[in-house]
Amino acid sequence: MVQLKDVYPLYLNNKAVQPNTDLAVTDKFTGEVAFRTALATPDIIEEAIAGTVRAAEPMARLASYEKQDVLNHCVTRFKQRFDELAYSLCIEAGKPIKDAEGEVSRLIDTFRIAAEESTRNYGEVQPLDISPRAKGYMGMWKRVPIGPCSFISPFNFPLNLAAHKIAPAIAMGCPFVMKPASMTPLGAIIMGEVLAECDVLPEGAFSILPASRDGADMFTTDERLKLLSFTGSPGVGWALKAKAGKKKVILELGGNAAVIVDKDADLDHALERIIFGAFYQSGQSCIGVQRIIIHEDIYDRFKAMLVAKTATLIAGNPKDRDTFIGPMISVKEATRLKGWIDDAVSAGAALLCGGKLDGAMLEATLLEGVPRTCDAVVEEAFGPLAVLTKFNDWDEALAQVNDSKFGLQAGIFTSNIHQVLEAWDVLDVGGVVVNDVSSYRVDNMPYGGVKDSGLGREGIRFAMEDMSEIRNLVIRRT
Repeated sequence: MVQLKDVYPLYLNNKAVQPNTDLAVTDKFTGEVAFRTALATPDIIEEAIAGTVRAAEPMARLASYEKQDVLNHCVTRFKQRFDELAYSLCIEAGKPIKDAEGEVSRLIDTFRIAAEESTRNYGEVQPLDISPRAKGYMGMWKRVPIGPCSFISPFNFPLNLAAHKIAPAIAMGCPFVMKPASMTPLGAIIMGEVLAECDVLPEGAFSILPASRDGADMFTTDERLKLLSFTGSPGVGWALKAKAGKKKVILELGGNAAVIVDKDADLDHALERIIFGAFYQSGQSCIGVQRIIIHEDIYDRFKAMLVAKTATLIAGNPKDRDTFIGPMISVKEATRLKGWIDDAVSAGAALLCGGKLDGAMLEATLLEGVPRTCDAVVEEAFGPLAVLTKFNDWDEALAQVNDSKFGLQAGIFTSNIHQVLEAWDVLDVGGVVVNDVSSYRVDNMPYGGVKDSGLGREGIRFAMEDMSEIRNLVIRRT
């Protein structure tokens, strides 16, 4: 049986440091303190940032094979510690064990992809003789590391969303400081433990620093940091961008993702995928299905299928392999979403199933007839809630998807290739997923959003581009 330690350190300039045990992390199902970690003070954060500056040049000089060796070491160690990593997610995030194992698998995929990409940092030879004055000139360009980076990761995917910052930084040769979410710091701390085993990394290559929000202000404002990559809520992300100064900012923010189910869709397949997309890990995913837009010809039939299937979902202890719905991250967040459900019902929505709250456990909930002004439609639910609407025209369905301040991903279920291509042209989102849900992501694809959902793209190669600058070379051939 896997057991966690009582106390964990932070990682400062590649080394485990235990200045205190000030951060108590709870088991999200029981509410009891599960372990404690060190909490970084402003002095520690300052020392870490200074370390990244010292490490910038030696990190940039690392050979491709050296960076690849580090990433491959991580892959090997994560495989060896698979059960420990999955169990840690059950405890600190309340994630059902099957979802937790899936996230560990994606963590391994993400580092494996980064190991491959670390040797593919290509440039280009460019002809410059486009006019007589440029005759005899040639050009070429390459990508060089941007320098010290700052990363802030969220609670809902403590391993893989941190990995999508750490792995490309190593592959590109950028030193970094990372602030994991205070509610779920352990995944990043374990990654720091594995990275600390790699002697080839220069001192200051990485620091993993659980910190309070106030104490972490330097992650955003310090001018020595050349890039800020933040994943989290839109309100926090855009506020950080406003304070970030001259540094490049990458934001992976929230959404209220929609799926369209057309009348020619395979309803059995759509049912399985939408139930998963709406309610896996208690709906706490920025691309979780929140709006289900169904053709009127199949609306009643598909609604009945959704309600019946939702009622079968097993809620309970995330360590139980039969559990599908675990706790939300906190009682506060569960109470907030319960309030949104009650407000929608008071405004005239119909509660089709669910809606009951017990501590941090909120039942999987389906609503219909929700007024367009309600938070349950307009804002990001980030919990086990989905809202049903109907359409009778494809353009109308696309307009419903776009009627949102968010634009992360959308799913469409149809067999009509012309409608697929039209959706790809028209939907104002970062990605369109056909015959699957908005929640689908493979870790090498370009992932990110538009509008209030963020700036930039993750997916290893695309993150490496953001973590680099183009350096041009012009040669006059005489």
